Amino acid sequence: QLVESGGGLVQAGGSLAISCTASRNIFHGSIMGWYRQAPGKERELVARITWHGDAGYADSVKGRFTISRDNAKNTVSLQMSSLQPEDTAVYFCNTNPPLRIAWGQGTQVTVSS
Repeated sequence: QLVESGGGLVQAGGSLAISCTASRNIFHGSIMGWYRQAPGKERELVARITWHGDAGYADSVKGRFTISRDNAKNTVSLQMSSLQPEDTAVYFCNTNPPLRIAWGQGTQVTVSS
């Protein structure tokens, strides 16, 4: 089970942090990722982090987003800064590659210009 939280409305240039709590059987030992899906677009991977904390980012968010995880709490977080309207999307967490049956509801992030 994956439960995302922390989304909301923010002005362009602002910051927002979102979090995801995962069940242990999904989280333990897994590479975790944050994905987003904007209206009319395909879902895309924006950041990923290994069990040991090695992180990778899509070019579109590199330098602005920071992914982190707490292995003791089965949580993965995404700190987003310098947000732009094009970052508006529903954000999901999942393993990387994703488990099709594990997608949660996501959390909406809306950036106003």
